[in-house]
Amino acid sequence: MMTMPGASASKDNTVNDNTNKGSDNSSQAVSQDHAVRKRIISKSVLGLISLFMLIPILVVLLSWTQPVADIWTHMREYVLPQVLKNTAILLLMVITISGSIGTALAWVTSMYRFPGQRFFSWALMLPLAIPAYVLAFVTIGIVDFSGPLQTGLRDFGISTAIPSVRNIWGAGLVLSLAFYPYVYLLARQAFLSQGRRAIEAGQMLGLSRSSVFFRLALPQALPWVVGGLLLASMETLADFGAVSVFNVDTFTTAIYKAWFGFFSLTTAAQLAALLIGVIFIVVLFEQYWQARRGNTVTQGSNRRFDASPPAKIAMTLLCTVVFLIAFLVPFLQLVYWTAMNFRQDFDQRYLDFVTNSLIIASMTTLFIAFLAIIIAWVKRQYPDKTTKLLTTLANLGYVVPGTVLAVGVFIPIAWVDNQLIAFGVTSHQVLSGSVVVMLLALSTRFMTVSFQPVDRQLQRLTVNQEAAAELLSDSPIQRWRQVVLPVLSPGVLTALLMGFVEVMKEMPITLMTRRQGWDTLAVRVFEMTSEGMWGRAALPSLLIVLVGLLPVWILLRQSDKTG
Repeated sequence: MMTMPGASASKDNTVNDNTNKGSDNSSQAVSQDHAVRKRIISKSVLGLISLFMLIPILVVLLSWTQPVADIWTHMREYVLPQVLKNTAILLLMVITISGSIGTALAWVTSMYRFPGQRFFSWALMLPLAIPAYVLAFVTIGIVDFSGPLQTGLRDFGISTAIPSVRNIWGAGLVLSLAFYPYVYLLARQAFLSQGRRAIEAGQMLGLSRSSVFFRLALPQALPWVVGGLLLASMETLADFGAVSVFNVDTFTTAIYKAWFGFFSLTTAAQLAALLIGVIFIVVLFEQYWQARRGNTVTQGSNRRFDASPPAKIAMTLLCTVVFLIAFLVPFLQLVYWTAMNFRQDFDQRYLDFVTNSLIIASMTTLFIAFLAIIIAWVKRQYPDKTTKLLTTLANLGYVVPGTVLAVGVFIPIAWVDNQLIAFGVTSHQVLSGSVVVMLLALSTRFMTVSFQPVDRQLQRLTVNQEAAAELLSDSPIQRWRQVVLPVLSPGVLTALLMGFVEVMKEMPITLMTRRQGWDTLAVRVFEMTSEGMWGRAALPSLLIVLVGLLPVWILLRQSDKTG
């Protein structure tokens, strides 16, 4: 039988088409398998990072499986009632004072023209550069009976009866002055976003400017104000240095005393678990108000209202008093004490303090910046509910105080050391008290400090830019180098700077987990203030403050862009 040539060619084409289709299907299947493997690996890495960050918290929570009856009897009778009372008083004071100061300053600097308005709009954020524990001992050093304030008044023949500030009321006032910028920053953004037109509309309805504030502007800005108050509240719960200076017992000092006073890590962990419960309630409120606040900020008018001459004087006076008390006077006092004690105090030890601080800050900053890039990239590539949950868990450490994380990291590290000794690997503890413990605790604490700027910057990378990068090169490394890194680099730089400064300022983690003799600038401040040597604590404090101006400068730049 003869076969027609056309039929043969048609048959060959059919075979080729089937072969090509089979090849395409096979290539597509390989590509899908590769995508699935990539997704599994990416989420597994994110899961491991989240677990790594959660271990200290889980260890603390599991401490309740080991009851310590004798110590807890003492705690329930003599410690917890006072701790709960002091914590409630401090929170109430910080919410009231920092909320009032921050909201009032935000309103006048964003809505009115008065002498010094341009300067105060950014200068009122400078107290963020002074750690609360530094502001605490400087305040005591100035106001105390032997301090320059009362001494100067006595030199002029004025006998004073200034009440002592070494109590919970002094601690609450100092914490309020240290944390009001959180309220000020967010409230100012809210007022600027409302613009002048909304205020003018209220006045057209017959409302006075005070009525416009209370009935129109403040209700709209309330979610932002509450967001700032919740940040200030979490900082208050996490504070260790300031309350130690004022000798006020809170959860953080109780945890420290349980560990180093009762030598009971279990009791310290159980107290830490109670503090986590309190903070968890605060976090729930924060999430609620963040949902209310949203992320939409519209640019308002830059024009500001005029005020009567007495009102302008009052506004300038209010801003001046807060700026002087919260930043300028403490800063100048640190400079004065440093100049007076520099020759006596500065020696080889300070080179060690600075070196140790730089080492741990650099190691932690680089580590968490690397992890932040991984987390942000996985979140961008796979934006599903599982990824969002793992991302949230990886950043949960920022709401946990340093004392809690110090306990949560030290317990498993000590267990690993004991196992190594039991199996004859080593004859002594090699991990406990090492830089590893500090690195793990600090990384957990400040992960979100690096993640937030990296994540925000990565969101600037558009889908079109990614598509163009894939067309330009098949190499993922080359795409990252040519497209992703140029977009990501400003966020990474911000993450490195802010992470570095936060680690430099951190006191309880370094204090509780370092080995004997391995001191940093923050530990030096604690040791000197514990002995009442305010002047000798000035030099390390001044160095910390100067470094702390970096994140404030970053915040000011961001504020200028949004407001």
